[in-house]
Amino acid sequence: MTQTITAMYDTYPEATAAKAKLVALGIPEVGVRILSGSEVGTTTSAATTHEGGMWGSLKEFFMPEEDRHLHAEGLNRGGTMLTATVEDSYAERTYDILEEHGSVDMDEREASWRKEGWSGQAAGAPVMAATPVTSTETTGLHAAGGTETVAARGTAQGTDYIPVVEERLNVGKRMVDSGRVRVRSYAVEKAVSENVTLHDETVHVDRRVVDRAVTPGDMALFEDKVIEATEMREQAVVSKEARVVGEVGIRKEASDRVETVTDKVRHTEVEVTDERGNVERTGTAGTTTGTAPRKPV
Repeated sequence: MTQTITAMYDTYPEATAAKAKLVALGIPEVGVRILSGSEVGTTTSAATTHEGGMWGSLKEFFMPEEDRHLHAEGLNRGGTMLTATVEDSYAERTYDILEEHGSVDMDEREASWRKEGWSGQAAGAPVMAATPVTSTETTGLHAAGGTETVAARGTAQGTDYIPVVEERLNVGKRMVDSGRVRVRSYAVEKAVSENVTLHDETVHVDRRVVDRAVTPGDMALFEDKVIEATEMREQAVVSKEARVVGEVGIRKEASDRVETVTDKVRHTEVEVTDERGNVERTGTAGTTTGTAPRKPV
């Protein structure tokens, strides 16, 4: 179920700031409408004047007649009206956002206007029957629920009207988080082994028994003489080399899909039966006329 919440602001920037906050919350932009009294007042055409000025500009908003008079007067005084059609789950947050941005307390404003001499009748509006002014809100916000019935309105000529109402389905779009993919790299250690052949050189001292005569070449035998040899051994030398052996990346692909949104909308039909037995049914799709069967005498 949805409901329409209405708020009045003294300035146009306050209303636009509230609208931006509602859209950021996830409410479709087509469901948030702004009507500025200053803009309507400066762009009023002959047709709008004929329909009742600010009163005529509110004809598309379904609200009780006393609220319509009150908001029309606010528009006449340069205010800005915001209406938001929201689902029930968004209603409480919507009220908070509208109040945070300075929505007008319409009960207090009405009392102030009446002290100034305002009669409760909007300029250009048909004269309404005197009814006590009631309100269930103290913040200036008014909600019209999906099951609310609009009361019949009267005119100065005494003609009563029943409005024929039709709901229209507004489908908006918003981006939602459907899952996150994260790629993270980190270092780990593992034990590895490698075989390597090493060369060793070992020095040995050999002794042997000799019994022979001294030769001329051995004359220097009694001089000091030193011989030496050094042992050599190979050791494994370890070094590390970092190489890139692969890459992991993230790639996004965008595609469009068609989704069928199914919901139910309502409309009102009016059945008129006169004493002559004629039955006329008027709905939003057209008008049908027939004759009701006569009752036996």
